[in-house]
Amino acid sequence: MTTPWQSAEPFRFADRRHAGAVLAGQLHHIAGRHDLVTLALPRGGVPVAYEVARALGAPMDVFVVRKLGLPGHPELAMGAIASGGVRVMDEDVVDWYRPSAAAIEAVSRAEQAELERREHLYRDHRPPVPVEGRTVILVDDGLATGSTMRAAVLAVRRLRPARVIVAVPVGAHETCQALRKIADEVVCALMPQPFSAVGLWYTDFSQTTDNEVRDLLAAQSAGDGRKRSA
Repeated sequence: MTTPWQSAEPFRFADRRHAGAVLAGQLHHIAGRHDLVTLALPRGGVPVAYEVARALGAPMDVFVVRKLGLPGHPELAMGAIASGGVRVMDEDVVDWYRPSAAAIEAVSRAEQAELERREHLYRDHRPPVPVEGRTVILVDDGLATGSTMRAAVLAVRRLRPARVIVAVPVGAHETCQALRKIADEVVCALMPQPFSAVGLWYTDFSQTTDNEVRDLLAAQSAGDGRKRSA
């Protein structure tokens, strides 16, 4: 059977929810496992992860990642912080530019404050879903350079999961291949060539709002609670 991305016509996801449903079909080999947890990279990864989690019967949570921009060159990542109190540094960048320990701490404090603000806003007092010893599916709406997802993989490793699976609806071929070096499995449903940009492969790529993130997390949490009590 010919899948949409194998056809001659350019394929585009209708929106992130549609992309999540398609992506879930690529993850059918792990559906029903009791050790699964889906972690969404907000904000765009949340609608995608919602459909994945629902299809696989897995709990969902956000995994907030904040880039640590190099002082004076904030567009260049010298590291990242993530949910769970994890900090990962890019030793090559640090060794080359040699930012002071004080500068690193100042940037880390500022980004930590924003990370905590987002987690409080999104999670609404719900505790984080535990990941130690579990199979973690890290989900975003697409991969271009992959820098944020790379930081997420390295960060979630510090929380001692059994396996880490990167899953996205669309990604640049070279980025998806590179992530295989640090993740146990990488699922990129669509790897168009030329790639250009993530948004080109969606009909509707409007920004996901904070309210949408909150609503989807609350809906998934309520549904998971009903399943446990059944």
